[in-house]
Amino acid sequence: MHFFFILHHIIILGMKTGLVLEGGAMRGMFTGGCLDVLMERGITFDGFIGVSAGACFGCNFKSLQIGRAISYNKKYAKNPRYCSFWSWLFTGDLYNAKFCYDLIPNRLERFDVETFQKNPIEFYLVVTDVETGKPVYYRCTEGTEHDTQYIRASASMPLASRVVKLDGRGYLDGGIADPIPLKAFEDMGYEKNVVILTQPEGYVKEPNSLQGLMKVLLRKYPALIEDMRIRHDVYNAETAYVKKQEKLGRVFAIRPEAPLQIGKTEHDPERMQAVYEEGRRTMEKNLDAMLAFLKS
Repeated sequence: MHFFFILHHIIILGMKTGLVLEGGAMRGMFTGGCLDVLMERGITFDGFIGVSAGACFGCNFKSLQIGRAISYNKKYAKNPRYCSFWSWLFTGDLYNAKFCYDLIPNRLERFDVETFQKNPIEFYLVVTDVETGKPVYYRCTEGTEHDTQYIRASASMPLASRVVKLDGRGYLDGGIADPIPLKAFEDMGYEKNVVILTQPEGYVKEPNSLQGLMKVLLRKYPALIEDMRIRHDVYNAETAYVKKQEKLGRVFAIRPEAPLQIGKTEHDPERMQAVYEEGRRTMEKNLDAMLAFLKS
């Protein structure tokens, strides 16, 4: 059943409404909880943009698959084919590319391609071009293998993943170049945005402690190394921009109230569930205020 035909679509006098999804590895379980509440309530937007985990889990918002993100993450949390040191050692990817981006969406926890294609909401993601160090904003329209590989690229963390080759270019994690792409989405015409963050208010990112190792292992990509050097400054500037737009009434931000107690490569299903439930509680708590913001 294609539920989007009955979704309540927020329309504001021609203003395009958007949803911006930060990444954060397994902190994305918080985002998954938020999105499931929105889908259960039939709330959608003109478009949304996801970075890294925000793209991996956010794609289910277009295919309208409530509970899919938490389901497969819990089911395969302890499976070494999903995420493990052995996968990294033998394939170069901590999150096994074949298992995560082929077997899961095509066989084990099937992705609803038909609904994805018919749902009119626009879905963008961010990848970082390893040669230029610039963010690339890619629109997913088919939900098939080509889109899936861009989702993979958006979530491919430096050192933990191989460079993903697509359309003649090499890409890694979108969060390197543009971790919270609110400004980019505004520039695309999305004037009124809800931003789902995975760090609490007041969080300040520190410089990357692995910068020295990255200089050695990523020496082929000097622009990418420079991105990693200033990544904390870019992130902190973008959280400040979210706060500025929030005060101006152009953004409604949803954040966890406290740091999320979950590892970047979490293997405990109960911890995943707890962070997912925190996302649900936070969205439900903010739902009325968010709807008032969108309709104002």
